[in-house]
Amino acid sequence: MFWRAVGRIILVPLGFILAALAAMFVLFTLGLERVTHSVQGRGADPDNWVAIFDLAQDTIMLFSTFTIVPAILLVVVGEVARIRSSLYYIMGGGAVLAAWPFLSRMGAAAQDPSQLGVVWTVFATAGFTGGFIYWLVAGRRA
Repeated sequence: MFWRAVGRIILVPLGFILAALAAMFVLFTLGLERVTHSVQGRGADPDNWVAIFDLAQDTIMLFSTFTIVPAILLVVVGEVARIRSSLYYIMGGGAVLAAWPFLSRMGAAAQDPSQLGVVWTVFATAGFTGGFIYWLVAGRRA
């Protein structure tokens, strides 16, 4: 009993850190690919570079504070309720990350509504990946 608790104390933070790193990796690589596709063929327009730097700052702010707290709540609920389902962690991780592009634009008019679907897809994919990694490391033994 004691060793099981010690193992959980080690596995849960390790799984959360690995899941966050995997989600950041997916978010960065897919996001970079989408930014490259949108900038390609437009030339060296200074407005594009300013928009890219603004996007990078928004992404850092979004990922650092607004997504960590709901993800921690998702993990705490899963651990307390002893949920072992991969579906819970995968869908929960996707929902946590996919909600923030919409919530961050609440009350503001989007410049290009067609881009919101792309942003949502990138964030949801990163969340699915993070949830799956957490389930592999710690969630299936909750």
